[in-house]
Amino acid sequence: MGATVRLLVAPELRAFLPPRSRGDGGLDVPLDPGTPLVHLVPAAGVPLTEVGALRVVDDDAQVTPEHRPSPGAMVEVGAVGRPQPAVSARFVLDVHLGALARRLRLLGLDVAYGNDAGDAELVARALGEARVLLTQDHALLRRRALAPVPAADGCPRLARAAHVRGSAVADQLDDVLNRFAPLLAPYTRCVACGGELVPASVDEVAHLLEPGTLRTYEVFVRCAGCGRPYWHGAHGRRLDALVQQALRRHA
Repeated sequence: MGATVRLLVAPELRAFLPPRSRGDGGLDVPLDPGTPLVHLVPAAGVPLTEVGALRVVDDDAQVTPEHRPSPGAMVEVGAVGRPQPAVSARFVLDVHLGALARRLRLLGLDVAYGNDAGDAELVARALGEARVLLTQDHALLRRRALAPVPAADGCPRLARAAHVRGSAVADQLDDVLNRFAPLLAPYTRCVACGGELVPASVDEVAHLLEPGTLRTYEVFVRCAGCGRPYWHGAHGRRLDALVQQALRRHA
């Protein structure tokens, strides 16, 4: 067997490892002389988007992803700290996170989403519009273009992408808000397209509404992008509960 480096992966990151290594988070990675951790850690399955502190156990020294470990070294791989700084508070979500996109827009966040966007399109949009790409696709997260951006000396690197934890949309929402701590502005964006909501008179939206709605409600807003009208209807109480829970936990 050739030279190796032993990685000791934090519990939060072990879902990215091969099943046989998830128990204790330890695995040996083949080492070509001079290979930096920025290549070795993704080779083990852990995307750089999820990697926080790196520490060489033998030297008890924290190192950067560019560090080139010696053969036989043991390196602790930590998860990103929270809240994590990012390139912006704007997001783009992959095709499997449509429900999360609507929840984030409900809270006023700038979210791009399309149910037919391919991986290349998602990456291009994230980079071109300085958005954080949110996904549960491990392979997509390992793309080098999405690795965190170096920040000023002594500051954590800025996220360009992130793995979303959880299968239920409520858990996914908590995870994103906990990780990035964005400022929330509920009821200011269209949940359908993400456009900004502006006040609208009854006359402006009457042709889009049912007669019963016009008789019952007087206050409306509409999306400046797609024109969709909104009002605080029968579903408002459920949405208010979602918003208030998010504000209590994350505002």
